[in-house]
Order: sequence, then structure tokens, then C-alpha cells
Amino acid sequence: MLICMDATDTELALRVGTGTDREAEAELYRRTAPRVRLYGLRHLREEQAAQDLVQQVMISVIEAVREGRLREPEKLASFVLGTCRMTVLDIRRGAQRKQRLLEQFGAEFTTTVQPSLPPLDREHLIRCVQNLKERERSVVVMTFYAEEPGAEVAVFLGISEANVRVIRHRAIRQLRNCMGVAV
Repeated sequence: MLICMDATDTELALRVGTGTDREAEAELYRRTAPRVRLYGLRHLREEQAAQDLVQQVMISVIEAVREGRLREPEKLASFVLGTCRMTVLDIRRGAQRKQRLLEQFGAEFTTTVQPSLPPLDREHLIRCVQNLKERERSVVVMTFYAEEPGAEVAVFLGISEANVRVIRHRAIRQLRNCMGVAV
């Protein structure tokens, strides 16, 4: 196929309508996506929402043109604008439905009773951690305090990642026993 940068919107729509011209689809996206993004920024007022709108609209437009639902190819720009308008309306309706549902049922979700945990005895926990063997203590501290992934802990200690998991599992069990927490 020929490069379609010089093609009119009508020619472009006809080429996309064949369903096999990916170059025409790419050109359609290149031409219309910036306009859709600006429409999204104006009506949705958020960059990420505008980017999402571009994706939704372009997928809908390309699918519609492929399936022959664009009756008048010369009105491609109007079709894209109409798709933008309808998509934004759908987004707003969805947000309104979500808001109504939250107002109606939200209290049920926020007032769920959380099981109360006993207060943490930090001094006792410190003693329990100090009672661990040095390698177990290193694994626990690196994993939970320094938030190092198991692979890095393994490299640092010169052991396998599987060994780190076993040591961590055993250390946690010892800490639970020492703290008097039921497993």
C-alpha cells in the first residue's frame, strides 16, 4: 500500500474499512488522537482520563470503520467527535452511578468491624528478635525492615533464595512463639 499521509479523511476511512490496512489505521490514529486528547482534557480535566479516552475512542472508531458502521466516509471527523461525546457521556454516567452507589451503600463498607489486635509490645519484640540466630535475624531485618527482596538477601548472605525463604519462615515461627501469638 502507498503511504497514506497525503490521503484525505474519506480515502483514509475507505482504506481502514478494508480491515487489512494497518498503515491507514496508524495514520487515522496519528491524525485524530491529538484532537481526542484535547477533547478529553477539556471535558474530563485530567491528563490520565484524557489518555484513556483516546484509547477508548480510537478503538471504537477503528472497529466501527472496519465493520462498515461509518455510512459516510467523508464525515470521519464528525464520527470521531460524536464517538468522543458519547464516550465522555458514558464515563460521566458511570461516575454518577458509582457515586450514587457509594452514597447508598458506602456506609456499609466503611463501618465493617476490624478485628482488634492487641497492642504491640515493642520491647518484647526487640528481645525476641535479638534471641534469633544471627543469620535468621539478618534475614528478618533485611526482609521486613530494609524491604529487600529475597534474591538480594540471598546474594548478600551468600545462600540460595530458597534457603532465604526457609530461614525466614522458621524465624517468623520463632518470633510468633516468643511473642505468644497463636499460629
